[in-house]
Amino acid sequence: MGVGGLGAPVLQYLAGAGVGRLTLVDGDLVSLSNLHRQTLFREADVGRAKASVAVSTLRALNGACAIDTVVAPLDPANAASLVSRATLVLDCADSFATSYILSDTCKALGVPLISASVLRLGGYVGGFCQTAPSLRAVFPDLPDRAESCATAGVMGPIVGMIGAAQAQMALAYLIGQKPSPLGQLIRFDMQNFRSSGFRFDTAPDPVADFTFVAACEVTGGDFVVELRGKDEAVIPVTTDARRLTVAQFADQRPTPTAGQRAVFACRTGLRAWQAARLLRSYWGGDITLIAMGDSPPTGR
Repeated sequence: MGVGGLGAPVLQYLAGAGVGRLTLVDGDLVSLSNLHRQTLFREADVGRAKASVAVSTLRALNGACAIDTVVAPLDPANAASLVSRATLVLDCADSFATSYILSDTCKALGVPLISASVLRLGGYVGGFCQTAPSLRAVFPDLPDRAESCATAGVMGPIVGMIGAAQAQMALAYLIGQKPSPLGQLIRFDMQNFRSSGFRFDTAPDPVADFTFVAACEVTGGDFVVELRGKDEAVIPVTTDARRLTVAQFADQRPTPTAGQRAVFACRTGLRAWQAARLLRSYWGGDITLIAMGDSPPTGR
């Protein structure tokens, strides 16, 4: 999932190694500012769908590899259908919401997940689900700040290095290498030029209190809070949504009625998570989150 900076080395190494079928899932367009790390693309590709452009390069590398494309973002509405068809899922997206959606889905369906993340001068790659605990066992909470490669910056070679490690972990799983990459996490710190790792096979897998849903899954009976301002979204996630900031929600402490589901929507999922934690401090009902993403797509 994701055909950007991490996806570039991952896909080329997997296609070159002879993986029989790849499914590329990405709704973004090629952006000029991302070419330093998204090495599948060239300046002439700017503005085109990343998944569609990547197919040409990969087929030239290995014509025997069957490649399917889904030119749409992964979200909770399509995740189960896509994951259920996969032998192995690779999370190459620059979105912690996507990482949690994939992990929750892979855990439920028993599908292994190799997930990686890069920011600034570091990152990690790990093997989750199936025979190993999920992402939530290692990262039970969302980060304090919503940062991405686009907002915080990243060095291209670091993305390539971690993407290569992600491809190696994927191949290790596919050939049955021992010890298994599932249950292993590797951290990279290129500020200090070092790496470290640990196994988490026996880490407790917490119950996912706040899960993600798609906007199309919201119903008329839900208690919906739109946390994006009008400068981000002129039209809220639903017409009857309450539009509040996290601070306003904390001050006003609105409460769903008995039996209602609380739904918090924002761009990345972080503000939704923060508001959900506030609500959970005084309400015990069902709480879900929506990460609306960028519109139009900006590239990863």
